[in-house]
Amino acid sequence: MPQFCPDILLRLFSDDRAALLRYVRRFLPSREDSEDVVQEAFLRTCEHAQEVVEPRAFAFTVARNLAANSRRHTRLARTDLLGDFTESRVVSSGPSVEGEILAEEEGRLLREAVEQLSPQCRAAFTLKVFHGCSYKEIAVRLGISPKTVENHIGRALRETHEYLRRRYEMTATEHGRRS
Repeated sequence: MPQFCPDILLRLFSDDRAALLRYVRRFLPSREDSEDVVQEAFLRTCEHAQEVVEPRAFAFTVARNLAANSRRHTRLARTDLLGDFTESRVVSSGPSVEGEILAEEEGRLLREAVEQLSPQCRAAFTLKVFHGCSYKEIAVRLGISPKTVENHIGRALRETHEYLRRRYEMTATEHGRRS
């Protein structure tokens, strides 16, 4: 590693200060902020003088990173000025009316799909999906083997999925005819 002496830093500052300032101005609109970043970049270059092989490249890299941090900080500060909207009466904190209607419709369709299942398949599916029971718990409750429970759950998933797919396709076709 080359010996780094103060003359190199002095020459770097005098020769490259203007170029570094122009470089930073591309990232920051404020001349004052750019001056601060350049000064900080030279300070950090001095602090790491013994480890730096290419002081000019190091100074430019540090300046670019500092400018990016400054821009990020400015953006965040602008966002903070807007305040907290959680208490606003304009912004709803609850679900929208449309969301509630869609949820009700989805629930109705799911109930219809489950009602189409055979009684034992429906019981196993309901215990698994709506009550969170394990296959073993379902087997004990229904008096069947865990493998049979697994088969019922698989069939229920396929059949409810197919029912919902057909219903959504039918609804989309109906909407297409109305348009």
